[in-house]
Amino acid sequence: MDLSTVPVKNLTPLSPLLLAPMEGLLDHLLREQLTPLAPYSMAVSEFIRVTDRVLPKRVFTRIVPELLTGGRTQAGVPVWPQLLGSDPSVLADNAARLAELAPPGIDLNFGCPARCVNRHRGGAVLLDEPELLHRIVAAVRRAVPQGIAVTAKMRLGVQDRGRMLEAAQALAAGGAAQLVVHARTQRDGYKPPAHWHELARIRAALPDLPLVANGEIWTLQDALQARRESGVQALMLGRGAVADPWLAARIQAHDAGLESPRAGWPELAPALLGYWRRVRQAVQPKHQAGRVKQWLHYLRRAHPQAEAAYQGLRTEANPAQFDGLLRALLREHALLV
Repeated sequence: MDLSTVPVKNLTPLSPLLLAPMEGLLDHLLREQLTPLAPYSMAVSEFIRVTDRVLPKRVFTRIVPELLTGGRTQAGVPVWPQLLGSDPSVLADNAARLAELAPPGIDLNFGCPARCVNRHRGGAVLLDEPELLHRIVAAVRRAVPQGIAVTAKMRLGVQDRGRMLEAAQALAAGGAAQLVVHARTQRDGYKPPAHWHELARIRAALPDLPLVANGEIWTLQDALQARRESGVQALMLGRGAVADPWLAARIQAHDAGLESPRAGWPELAPALLGYWRRVRQAVQPKHQAGRVKQWLHYLRRAHPQAEAAYQGLRTEANPAQFDGLLRALLREHALLV
């Protein structure tokens, strides 16, 4: 089948600002802290690995506990559970099971560059098989009610960008209602730069498909540059949103012609403590301190004051001692009274 000749339905664009997942950090715990701080219209969960069987519902709700509260965070942001796999029929069966939990949408992962995932035929490695992409999306689309959107995420290719358009056309023809494009190949990983200009080619080939630009958007200036080069207004924020929790709010303020929020390091104390409380309730003790350190590591990029906090906490792993040290550091910097 020549996928370039398949018409794409004229679809209403979905969310202009999306929150990406980050395995082991930007999961449901951090989503609950970030979504009240910025105007995200939707978020996507970490991928749920699908192999050769239908997963029990408890797997879906463990990774996406928002499914137990109407598919939304406490701030009201809808969360798309994301499936990853390569077998169209098994993915379709899992999507049908997932649909019983009434998610607002289901996302399909064709963007993960991790070699351990790619070796097992998951993520970005499938971009060299456009016919398979089409079969997967079409099977999932048929398996779930029309009221549940099916979306997809891809990269520009595997080793190069030679099949980029073919892959995007396959996903669109299969029924993807929205396509997030991480503007690097699997081979590029997360090395800068992101090649946002390539999205303009996808947009020209698929003018009716809502596109979302993703990758290397750390600041408002990056966001504006990504839009200029891609011609795409919708953005997905990942590491940039973790480094600056108000990045989406800054983008929205710019779009509305308003002054950018002045929220910064002093306003982070409640968020840091709230996140720490969530982590202590949900994460094994030996990993608790590490989760906060991970966030502080990213915060150093946008908030230089986070460096002192990170260094002060870097060697502490005992949860009780970490708790006291975190609160003392926040008091020292007059962030906690």
